[in-house]
Amino acid sequence: MTLLRFWSSHASELRALFLQHVLLVAVSTFIAVAAGVPIGILAAKRPRVGSPIVWLANIAQTIPSLAMFGFLLPLPLIGGLGARVAIVVLILYALLPIIRTTAAGIRSVDPVLVEAGTALGMTPRQLLREVELPLALPSLVAGIRVAAVIGVGTATIAAAVGAGGLGEYIFRGLSMVDSTVILAGAVPSALLALTIDGLLHGVEATLRGAGSRALGAMTAAIVILILGAGILIASVRPDVAGDAIRVGSKNFTEQILLGELVAQTIEARTALRVERRLNLGGTFICDRALRAGDIDVYIEYSGTAHSAIFHAPPETDPARVLDSVRTRYADAGITVLESLGFENTFAMLVRGDDARRLGLRTISDVAAKTNGWRAAFGYEFLQRQDGYPGLASAYGLRFAAPPTAMDLSLIYRALANRQVDFIAGDATSGLIDAYGLVMLEDDRHYFPPYDAVPVARAAVLLAHPELREALGSLRITVADMRRMNLAVDAEHRDAADVAREFLRR
Repeated sequence: MTLLRFWSSHASELRALFLQHVLLVAVSTFIAVAAGVPIGILAAKRPRVGSPIVWLANIAQTIPSLAMFGFLLPLPLIGGLGARVAIVVLILYALLPIIRTTAAGIRSVDPVLVEAGTALGMTPRQLLREVELPLALPSLVAGIRVAAVIGVGTATIAAAVGAGGLGEYIFRGLSMVDSTVILAGAVPSALLALTIDGLLHGVEATLRGAGSRALGAMTAAIVILILGAGILIASVRPDVAGDAIRVGSKNFTEQILLGELVAQTIEARTALRVERRLNLGGTFICDRALRAGDIDVYIEYSGTAHSAIFHAPPETDPARVLDSVRTRYADAGITVLESLGFENTFAMLVRGDDARRLGLRTISDVAAKTNGWRAAFGYEFLQRQDGYPGLASAYGLRFAAPPTAMDLSLIYRALANRQVDFIAGDATSGLIDAYGLVMLEDDRHYFPPYDAVPVARAAVLLAHPELREALGSLRITVADMRRMNLAVDAEHRDAADVAREFLRR
């Protein structure tokens, strides 16, 4: 019932995301068919030429989908945020089953039939069109079924690079640890995969023995599907072309809230249109998107930019860090605006009962206790210059086993459920109070300051001076941020609604 209520209250958004998902799968599958069928024919008839192509398709299939997006993101023309890179990835994953089944279907044609056609005076092209392809059609359709179902699943991950689709609900639910929101995207995605598989199975049975017209009929059906999906999406998506301001965010609750706060502030205080590209991924994806012009503004933390993006020497003075970051960003045509008014430093957390029982108040207190402890940190924290390696060195931390890499949306619950004993969270997280956790004092002042600041493309600020004024009006305290994070993470409220209430107050 909760899931049905969610779908009912988000009907318009669900429809748009579903249609975006269909369009991604339809376009990529159609292009994969157009490229994969000729390659499959070539692999069957000219193995020396076709085998290297099949080998490359095999290699592409072995690369994890998230890694594939990461590889392609910085490339010119096909890279960047949005549907373009998602369609390229989906095509790469769809090619192998189509190529293999096409080649297998062509090879399975009875040589007696080919010889009979040759005896009747048919040319190789006529044999292919009138004999081999029609007989290979069941095998070809089976490959398209596999490719389309793979595409439905892979398209959910495309939401991480701003391509839209049902994956937006899945990633949003993961960041909120909300099973209802996860299911809101996962269930329609699964139903779409089953529907496509069933429909193509029916097409396979219907077209069996239909002759050379079958392939043309199937191609026409895919074209109609693409055009229909495009028209439907155009009818439900807001117009974000022209001078729309593209607001980005990273992939955790606070960042999604900050993205909504920025977007709603711009909408309320200017006449500019806004395109939301929230929940994009980590620091480096957002930074790359900003530099490439895929987004125009997002909220960064001064210490994160100083240490992780620019790899600057350690510095603890907030003013010097902000000045350094502002200068370095300016060289790339990016402007750092005034701080929003709060800092979100890394919070080294333990359970409240452990802190009371062992008298833990600072990170130094923990250092002597960690030999038998289990630690878990976010993926970025394990790699960053201002993350775990430096922290372990500064405090002499030693754990029973190497720290576990874990998504930030799950890490607080893992600590509360005693799956781990020590984590790095966010100082403004509402889950600290919700789970009764204790934040340890950074008594050796290891972490730099992490003031939340809007970073925007200078060209956009010059073109729209009102944007700077709107963003300058946004002020948030640590208490405000904790309350909003708590509302989303613990009460499972929608981030857009929470942001709207805060701005109204």
